[in-house]
Amino acid sequence: MPALVASDLDRTLIYSAAALALTMPDARAPRLLCVEVHESRPLSYMTETAAQLLTDLGDAAVFVPTTTRTRKQFLRINLPGPAPTYAICANGGHILVDGVSDPDWHAQVTARLAEQCAPLAEVQEHLLRAADPVWVRKHRVADDLFAYLVVERELLDEDWVKELAVWAENRGWTVSLQGRKIYAVPKPLTKSAAMREVARRTGADLTLAAGDSLLDADLLLAADQGWRPGHGELADSDWTAPAIRALPERGVLAGERILRELLRTVRGVA
Repeated sequence: MPALVASDLDRTLIYSAAALALTMPDARAPRLLCVEVHESRPLSYMTETAAQLLTDLGDAAVFVPTTTRTRKQFLRINLPGPAPTYAICANGGHILVDGVSDPDWHAQVTARLAEQCAPLAEVQEHLLRAADPVWVRKHRVADDLFAYLVVERELLDEDWVKELAVWAENRGWTVSLQGRKIYAVPKPLTKSAAMREVARRTGADLTLAAGDSLLDADLLLAADQGWRPGHGELADSDWTAPAIRALPERGVLAGERILRELLRTVRGVA
């Protein structure tokens, strides 16, 4: 039975220039591979060592990229290694099979959201009304499933984020601050549910996961084993659980360490 590896992407396996955290002397910095181009500009990177580790992992396990990105945002990433058969996008709202969204899964998700939480329109209207134009740069809706703001982090009133989280909690939504983005996501929209479905389809008897943010917590808890880097929301809150390993590395070297741990674990049970 295959092992399934469901990993978050941004700030877990791939990193923007601002998130690389290259604290070593320039001459000792790792060689980087660009894995995403947007509007003709390089956007996301991993180390060349991490790229080889991911290639090896794709050969040894069912690797499932698992992201809050929309389908369009995900499909512009060019990961090394075998093309994944499955990918999870929009925080579990879409399961892609060979790059195409599974309509039955998406229908199940949208029905669950309609039953269990406040509608997207209500949350979107609140964000438009309550967010301060001084620090908001963009309002976005992702795949008609959730909303997020792009903000100037240095101007952001973080107490406002806490107040938003309380407001959202009462309506069945959760809030996550990741870099320059504030996400408002329905609680029933989870990466873990999508991971369980892919595990069922593939017959995986071991599930491994990695992630850095609050939106990854359910994924990590649902897996048999999980890893988080030394940066991000989970690290900032010192979040952990019995089957979760908190790694000390930060930035792009954390991505390399996570892949090394995942590959070691897969090979250890093969």
